[in-house]
Amino acid sequence: MASMKRKQYEAAFKARVALEAVKGEKTISQVASEYGVHPNQVRQWKEHLLRVLPGIFSDRRKKTEEERDELEAELYRQIGQLKRENDWLKKKFSSFSRREEAIGRKG
Repeated sequence: MASMKRKQYEAAFKARVALEAVKGEKTISQVASEYGVHPNQVRQWKEHLLRVLPGIFSDRRKKTEEERDELEAELYRQIGQLKRENDWLKKKFSSFSRREEAIGRKG
């Protein structure tokens, strides 16, 4: 038996259908019939649009700046840790090299 594959719609199509449903000029059934989708699907897209719409007008810039600041702080923390580790390795290598040179002169 062949498995049924769900039809996938592009985001632009979903937005167009949901916007048409939100306008309220036609019933959900009319919009569904016009675009060839099930009325329940149109209803879901409409509800989703209405749920996410307020977020479009929120201050995303502030959110992205906060995220950037957090990332920047984490990167500076990592740089500091790597610098300390590098300095420690340089110090250990330097003392190791001096011991090797001293041993080389004796031998």
